[in-house]
Amino acid sequence: MTDHRTDPPVSADEVDTLRGFLDFHRDTLRWKTSGLDAAELAHRLRPSSMTLGGLLKHLAFVESQWFSQVFLDQPLMAPFDTADWAEDRDWDWTTAAGDSPAELRMLFDRAVAASDAILDDALADGGLDRLSARADRHTGERWNLRWILVHMIEEYARHNGHADLLREAIDGTVGE
Repeated sequence: MTDHRTDPPVSADEVDTLRGFLDFHRDTLRWKTSGLDAAELAHRLRPSSMTLGGLLKHLAFVESQWFSQVFLDQPLMAPFDTADWAEDRDWDWTTAAGDSPAELRMLFDRAVAASDAILDDALADGGLDRLSARADRHTGERWNLRWILVHMIEEYARHNGHADLLREAIDGTVGE
């Protein structure tokens, strides 16, 4: 397992620092799931039902949810747009085992590319202070892009900790 990640910049402006950390964490997930087959991506550490394949699909969903749905008030990307979330709130997690490794990786990369395009446009039109189209259902406040980026970094950092444990259980591979 070769680490192809680029470290975030150590002395940059706010945008480059946030994007650097987000890209680093996205690449960390790619690294932790690289080279694994379908059975390995579906491997679980009991009693948890979490899998590396589930992480790829879940984080693809989170990308679409925050950037497309919350920030722009646009539909989720396929296949999340037609999922029966009322029937299965964890649809992203539970259906990942039925997807091939190539499908999971392609979905993740497609979600990241879509999010990056939204991010590029938003940074050119309002920057980090630009507010989301949707508001928090509890407070009625809209999130600024800065908050969404920090939240995405936090989401990846938390799940990359899970990915460390899952990958080590699969083949003993460890690394930051």
